[in-house]
Amino acid sequence: MLESIEGYQMTPEQQYRARLIRSHLEFVENSINHLDTMLNTLVAPYENAIQLLCTIPGVDRTSAITIISEIGTDMTHFTSSKRLCCWAGLTPGNNESAGKKKSVRITRAGVYLKPALVQVAHAAVKAKDNPYYRIKYERIAKRRGKKRAIIAIARMILTAIYHMLSTGEVFNPCDLYQVDMTVELRDKQKEKALKRAVSLLISQGIVQASDILDSTLKPA
Repeated sequence: MLESIEGYQMTPEQQYRARLIRSHLEFVENSINHLDTMLNTLVAPYENAIQLLCTIPGVDRTSAITIISEIGTDMTHFTSSKRLCCWAGLTPGNNESAGKKKSVRITRAGVYLKPALVQVAHAAVKAKDNPYYRIKYERIAKRRGKKRAIIAIARMILTAIYHMLSTGEVFNPCDLYQVDMTVELRDKQKEKALKRAVSLLISQGIVQASDILDSTLKPA
């Protein structure tokens, strides 16, 4: 830093400040590296669950770690996916009296989980390689508006996470190939989902790579 401004006259106080700033930046970088190492150690037992959630459009490793750190991997703590969504603050409250609905505002819960899921939902509806959530988002947004639509997508994603962690299955919703896709894109999505499933089976030791006879089913 000091060498880059050679030729300029700096007072001793300014030089001290520059050295202090550089020292602080080095401290921050070292702290980040140390925390990353510690985090990787802590999440190592949950690596399979992290990789499982990463099969969902919009979910990357960081968001998967955030979600698992909030809800864990044992879904028996929640009686249903609806209960989990309610706990996360993604279910509209039903405040009705004398047949008159007073409010459908989202409940306040999941201080860290809800923002993470909303961020994932935004990424999912923008995903170019998988238009599943984008198509659903556009349909809901036409009727309910963009804000409610993104919350609905976040709720769908959390519901998918609940069932995936309960069953150990990769992301493969029953209506995945019923959305409005071209035949070519639909075939690509089927092939990609199949390869992900095979990769997970191999990583879990359920099957061996040599057992996959059809080369088109081998993971990329």
